[in-house]
Amino acid sequence: MLTAAPVAPGVGLDAFFKARGVAVIGASDDVTKIGGRPVQLLCKYGYGGPIYPINPKGGSIQGLKAYASILDTPTAPDMAILAVPVSATLQAVRDCASRGVHGLIVLTSGFAEAGPEGAALQAEMVAIVRSHGMRLLGPNCLGTVNVVDKLVGSFSIALEQSLPPAGQVGIVSQSGNIGSFTMQNMAQRGLGVSRFIATGNEADVDVADGIAALAQDPDTRIILCCMETCRDASRLIAALQMARQAHKPVIVLKIGATEQGQAAAASHTGALTGSDAVFDAVFRRYGALRVRSIEDLFDVGHAAALLGSQRLPATDAVTLVAASGGFGIMMADAMVEAGMTLPQLTEATRAQIREAVPSAGTNNPVDASAQMSARPDILLKMLTALQNDANGSTLVLLLALSLYNPRLRGVYLEALAKIRLSHPERLLVLISQGPADAVAEINALGIPVFPNIAAAARALAGLVRLGQLSTLPTAAAYTGPLERVNPDVFRSEFHAKQALAAAGISVPREALVTSADAAVRSANATGYPVVLKIASEDIAHKTDMGGVALNLQDDAAVRQAYERLLANAQKHAPQARLEGVLVAPMVSGGVELIAGVSRDPVFGPVVMVGLGGIYAEILKDVAVQVAPVSQDEALRMIRSLKLFALLDGARGQARSDLAAAALTVAQLSEFACRHAGDVADIDLNPILVKPEGQGVLVLDALMVPTSGHCAAP
Repeated sequence: MLTAAPVAPGVGLDAFFKARGVAVIGASDDVTKIGGRPVQLLCKYGYGGPIYPINPKGGSIQGLKAYASILDTPTAPDMAILAVPVSATLQAVRDCASRGVHGLIVLTSGFAEAGPEGAALQAEMVAIVRSHGMRLLGPNCLGTVNVVDKLVGSFSIALEQSLPPAGQVGIVSQSGNIGSFTMQNMAQRGLGVSRFIATGNEADVDVADGIAALAQDPDTRIILCCMETCRDASRLIAALQMARQAHKPVIVLKIGATEQGQAAAASHTGALTGSDAVFDAVFRRYGALRVRSIEDLFDVGHAAALLGSQRLPATDAVTLVAASGGFGIMMADAMVEAGMTLPQLTEATRAQIREAVPSAGTNNPVDASAQMSARPDILLKMLTALQNDANGSTLVLLLALSLYNPRLRGVYLEALAKIRLSHPERLLVLISQGPADAVAEINALGIPVFPNIAAAARALAGLVRLGQLSTLPTAAAYTGPLERVNPDVFRSEFHAKQALAAAGISVPREALVTSADAAVRSANATGYPVVLKIASEDIAHKTDMGGVALNLQDDAAVRQAYERLLANAQKHAPQARLEGVLVAPMVSGGVELIAGVSRDPVFGPVVMVGLGGIYAEILKDVAVQVAPVSQDEALRMIRSLKLFALLDGARGQARSDLAAAALTVAQLSEFACRHAGDVADIDLNPILVKPEGQGVLVLDALMVPTSGHCAAP
């Protein structure tokens, strides 16, 4: 049976979040069973629509009239929750299709995750659903919750005692338990939840659907996402773009890493662009913030929800304040390590601090001493001076355990309330532990409270990145045709370079020769010194087997090198097909980059740039992005390299031609998209980046076909 293609992300999810009527197929009186709990929760929390328990025995279930089949219900429910054995699921799906149900939540496990037989059943279920225009969540999932409308399509034990308060945090998770834990944590922090969706096996509805639906949901202000993998790159990208256009921050905890493509061993590029790095790049490009731990998801998510998209930090500058010099030093260390900066305070600000607290140290961090908490007016005067400082930094105030002291609690709460009223646009953050009600009162002022210095540093750095991501320009997109490439490009670097030159990429003038005499003639035409390189489609890394001879100064050296290269090829790769020897000018006077393209199993062609030469895989100083990239985006990639200073004129060296380097990376990415059907990997290593205004030269190139080993006809 043919399965229809999935609809656009988010389409049809109103059946889960706005359902007018819910059927629970496999309903039970036993609230400890999967089929009993959804009925219990819908009743307990006061869902306003009709609830139809479905059980072959009929009768009454949890005080509600039960029906032997969904075909017998008085009205067609928008949503059906399936909690029946695997063997009964397909018939239940068919019955729902006949009844006109729009959304199915299949809680049952035992499908694709259980092996080939379960996968076949899952595929058949999807075919039924799509042929009838329904949406399917799961199977093997924890379902959905619309907190605002008390619509519970889940059996989560996190809901046994209470629903989280209604609010503006939307949660989408592949893992039910991680998503449920996130919902509980947000509730414990006093934040309301709007929607929750756990996608399980993602037979139909996936994480992209969840993000897209929350992006369009008026009750949701921020989206927290827990994902393990992505099954459709275009859908995920479309969903992230929808959230960005709606000005709703997306914070992603991406766990696990997919394997690298099969061509990785054939090129430097494949070895340097692991799939996890590609996920990083995709999130960054489309405005989502990736965090590395569930604690950071909670901390950054909580702070972002309090601040909203309009109050995210504008810069990475922080002003640190503590009652102890030691704590101030600890704060400074953590903030700098997280990538934050500590600007100096103006002399006017420092004078105002001393006026409020004469004993204070007025550097950044500010050592305010215990005197700052003597009276609310003293603390307010100091905070006012800092908030008025021209550096516009985020103010971070460490209180340690002071909130447990009733007198100090009063001092801080009074001063904080007044400073928020007088400076509503300025960002103020606390590091403190204290009674839950005190923390909640401070949060209610729009002031995030972090439990320790490390958490505050990571969260602030995340908030800065989140703000920066929202301002990135629209990503490049390839809209041109797919074209076949001449299979000769896979034979040797000579042919690869010719194809790149035709695409506008700068390469040296070179010759491919098959005799020592021809090598000498070519060297004389080129001008000494020259380089000789073995040319073979079977030898990817020529340097490793002695297939390169550098800085040859005369005819005799060329003849000797020619014979030596052939002998090394025979010794180290006796089965290799030799096309000849490449004669090229010996060029110098620049910085070496590596650039390339590899094929990611999810996102397709991925472009990479980094510090190059023979140490590329040792340095691993690279930036990656899904192709294509614009010249501006390529320049940002280059600037992000740890050793960028080498290109930017470090230690008095000439500044490299960054514009030409970025253009080369952009042109390479376009070439990769145009020939994505044929070319799997491309290596340009090294690319010699000359001083500013002098351009670049691609000194070596390798192309790997998409499948097998492609020989010229």
